[in-house]
Amino acid sequence: MKKALPILTLLALLATGCGKEELFQWEDPFNNNGQNNNGSSESSTSGITGSKTASVELDGEDDISGTEFSRTIVITFSNSGSATVSGDVNGIVTVSGNQVTVDNTATKEKVKYELHGSTTNGFLKIYSNNKQVLVLNDVSITNPNGAAINNQGKKRCFVVVNGSNSLADGTSYTATPADEDEKAAFFSEGQLIFSGSGSLTVTAKGKAGITSDDYIRLMDGPTLNVSSSAGHALRGKDAVMISGGTLKATASAAMKKGIASDSLVVFTGGVTTVNVSGGSAYDDEDKEYKASSGVKADKLFVMSDGSLTITNSGAGGKGISGDADAYFQGGTVNVTVTGNNDTKSDKSAKGVKFDGNIYISGGSVSVKSSHHEGMEAKGTVEITGGTVYVQAYDDAINSAGQLTVTDGYVCAYSTNNDGMDANGNLYIEGGVTYAIGKGSPEVAMDANTEKGYRLYINGGVLFAIGGLENNAVQSQQCYSASSWTAKKWYSLTVGDKTYAFYTPEKGGSGLVVSGATQPTVKSNVTVSGGTQIFNGMGVLGGTVSGGSDVSLSTYSGGGGMPGGGGRPGW
Repeated sequence: MKKALPILTLLALLATGCGKEELFQWEDPFNNNGQNNNGSSESSTSGITGSKTASVELDGEDDISGTEFSRTIVITFSNSGSATVSGDVNGIVTVSGNQVTVDNTATKEKVKYELHGSTTNGFLKIYSNNKQVLVLNDVSITNPNGAAINNQGKKRCFVVVNGSNSLADGTSYTATPADEDEKAAFFSEGQLIFSGSGSLTVTAKGKAGITSDDYIRLMDGPTLNVSSSAGHALRGKDAVMISGGTLKATASAAMKKGIASDSLVVFTGGVTTVNVSGGSAYDDEDKEYKASSGVKADKLFVMSDGSLTITNSGAGGKGISGDADAYFQGGTVNVTVTGNNDTKSDKSAKGVKFDGNIYISGGSVSVKSSHHEGMEAKGTVEITGGTVYVQAYDDAINSAGQLTVTDGYVCAYSTNNDGMDANGNLYIEGGVTYAIGKGSPEVAMDANTEKGYRLYINGGVLFAIGGLENNAVQSQQCYSASSWTAKKWYSLTVGDKTYAFYTPEKGGSGLVVSGATQPTVKSNVTVSGGTQIFNGMGVLGGTVSGGSDVSLSTYSGGGGMPGGGGRPGW
């Protein structure tokens, strides 16, 4: 019987009034303090009361220093002859040319296998009931008929990467037994835990690059360059965890992913770069069209630390996607999606899309989508911290339920639709929000008034180009400028703090501002120093000089035409 995930003690730290910790509800990804896809009722005047974060407790046994190994077997591949083996006192290794098979099912020994040399027609295949370690020491293995390394053992497999190493498969897997899996150029039934200080290049033409039917974890040190023209670059069925090191994942086949998991994808460190170019395609097994994605996490996505950079040029492709919830709570994320929408498969190219909720509480998140929505949740979007910049052709930030900003710095910039679009209530309660909408009836900030929901301005600093949803409820007063000018720096001063915003080339009519006290606004100012945010469209703590005073009038709450308020984009 396959074990449950021993590495994962998943806690959603639901920040309620008492700060109580509750077990993360896998079966209820839309759990949101009583809210669901339909948003909250019209009578609600406030959004969330605190931030939600996900805590993923990683298994300490993934540290190789905690495991002792019984013996070391050295395997040296050779293009000029057969592979050679030393240290095999129990006779568990069989060699046929450079095709090397290990059967360690009859012993309880934890064996270290050191791999050296080079072959263009060989492989390493392991059967084992025990933990083991593969030490890659300047080894190069190409198998024209299947996986270069195929680990059929279901226990933890440590992979120590030393020197420069390469693995490659062929375009067809012709020798795979009917009762075995062989899903990648580097395949493992058990966990794969990478460490070391060297590099590993995996090139896949027949299937995925690296796959585990358990989980994959990248620890400190190694550099992995993994590419596949036929499958996913990196896939861990139960989880993919990037704790350190450097990963470059490239996938070019239709509907494939750079990093994929049927369960969890979590980043707690490291430097990760993902490039995806495949379009949408029909999946014969699941009987549906699917799109490519830079990162796909079916049950949970967590970004806690490290850096993640994703580009996707495939038609209908996504940057980051998942079937449940996403937590952005630290680190740096940059997503760029340039692919067209695929009308044949009814798949649209979106930056970040989750079928559950999106929670942003820290770190830096930058998303650009050239042809459709930037960030979309079929549940709710809650921003309680961090710096968020989303630029999109369609809605920049879209929520099927409520959308709430309580803290942090948020720029939602649409070049042809709503800046922020909630199909439930939209709450601005704190932080600094720069919203840009364009078109008619699109606005900078849109709530679904057609179904009785409202836009609530309850606090924070607001600079909105393109007008607000009709009948906005203001517990904090908003103010209207008679006009605005494109491609100019504006300053907004609230109390003793001054913020600078650069206006877009094109945007909707009307400029609306708000702060804890009545703001002072100047146009065409000069800005120097400070900290740039919002892809250079905002500056914090800079020195502002010159400019002209902008006349403000009390905003009635009725400006702007009714927004779309319908379903999120297709």
